[in-house]
Amino acid sequence: MTLNKGSIVANAEITVTPVTDKAGLNAFIDLGYRLNRSDPNWVPPLRSEVVEMLTPGKNPFHDHARMQLFLAHRGGEVVGRISAHIDELALTQPAEQGMGPGTGNWGLFEASDEAVGRALIDAAEQWLRGQGMTRVLAPLSLSVWEEPGLLTKGHDHPPTVMMGHDNPAYQGWIEGDGYTPAKKLATYALDITQEFPPLIKRIVQSGERNERIRIRQVEVKHFDREARIICEILNDAWSDNWGFVPFTEAEIAHTGKKLKPLVREDLIMIAEYDGRPVAFMMTLPNLNEPLKAIGGKLFPFGWARLLWWLRKPKGETMRVPLMGVLKEYQSSRLASQLAFMMIEYIRRNANAHYGSTRGEIGWILDDNQGMVAIADAIESTINKEYTIYEKGL
Repeated sequence: MTLNKGSIVANAEITVTPVTDKAGLNAFIDLGYRLNRSDPNWVPPLRSEVVEMLTPGKNPFHDHARMQLFLAHRGGEVVGRISAHIDELALTQPAEQGMGPGTGNWGLFEASDEAVGRALIDAAEQWLRGQGMTRVLAPLSLSVWEEPGLLTKGHDHPPTVMMGHDNPAYQGWIEGDGYTPAKKLATYALDITQEFPPLIKRIVQSGERNERIRIRQVEVKHFDREARIICEILNDAWSDNWGFVPFTEAEIAHTGKKLKPLVREDLIMIAEYDGRPVAFMMTLPNLNEPLKAIGGKLFPFGWARLLWWLRKPKGETMRVPLMGVLKEYQSSRLASQLAFMMIEYIRRNANAHYGSTRGEIGWILDDNQGMVAIADAIESTINKEYTIYEKGL
């Protein structure tokens, strides 16, 4: 592979070029819709959301990251894309937790065939190497908090809100390029029309008799306060987890603003112990259900359908994207008790108030024994698996 006037020549047919202008950005975004439109389980994202994610000044991720987008061309046609990026905060994390010094990433990978895919990955690696990186952890689109990993199990049904969906062929292409699994993430599905097993019910009832425990709903009228409580617990609870990168103040504000339209007071719980917030569980209505119906387009009529749905979300599935317990309680029985209580209260509300029949919890790291045990105890089962790969440079 050689550099040629800003382009990376992969072979006689395929040329990979960096995105340097608005036209290139539009082509980068458009390709995702074109290559995936025939997949019945792919959910088209709102175009405006993708633009915001990739634009410095609109997404605070870029305040602490370097990024280069690439497009692959063949015969004048755009046939692939990839992002190469370096999270400066991730570089400061302990290496034994997955990130650390010298670790760069690529993501937002789409390719029409394996040759294109190989050329794009090579271009991303070359850029990362030029930035001083010695290792790749991928795919991440863009951070571990957005859509981490490649879907390697569960292609037969659509993803829920904030989860990705990939062409099944990508796994073989990536592994064939020398990448090995670094970590697997799973989502767990459960029937929320059914009560939990007797043991879990007894644990919940015991917690309800404990005057030191209070499970409360969030208060939208104090949204900024509640968002801060949740993010403070999250940054503490997840700080020893593999792949952890802390939320910045700007990201807390940005995430709160993005999620506010989906927030329902009876679907997000904060657990207090002796009057102190020590745990939380966030549940979101599955925005992907209306997004799939409007094809990711707000105009001409998609915006009306989406606004109508947001007024009172009704749908089959609810997703628990985040939960956490302060580290000082994580090895105690209290941690699982609080988790079971929050899950049970949210299960009841989701079923009774929103007509939901299915819940999805995750993602959960495959070696997070505490969370895996909770998922097993409520008789949920793995429905999707995502793999994050690594490779030395």
